[in-house]
Amino acid sequence: MAARIRKGDTVVVITGANKGARGEVLRVFPTADRALVQGVNMVTRHVKATRMGEQSGRVSQEALIHLSNLMLVDPKSEKPTKVGFRFVGDGEQRRKVRVAKATGEVIEA
Repeated sequence: MAARIRKGDTVVVITGANKGARGEVLRVFPTADRALVQGVNMVTRHVKATRMGEQSGRVSQEALIHLSNLMLVDPKSEKPTKVGFRFVGDGEQRRKVRVAKATGEVIEA
């Protein structure tokens, strides 16, 4: 299956506790259908000092979020949009590209 959301995309959370939050995708886990989004779904981890002189305490970091809760932000209109696919070119140059359903713009990533 082709990836609708990829690393480097700007996405918005459409449901859940972080609804409305925007961020850049740091990493995608396709087998788990989850992504790591910068500044979204923050959790607090309690970290133990492992080496001498290292600081222990509470660290806030991003947790994984399901891809169904994310929607790609259209690069042209800056609004959330569904993602479709289209083939461009012909012959040897024919390739599959992502397309924003709202505006029809090709999404470069």
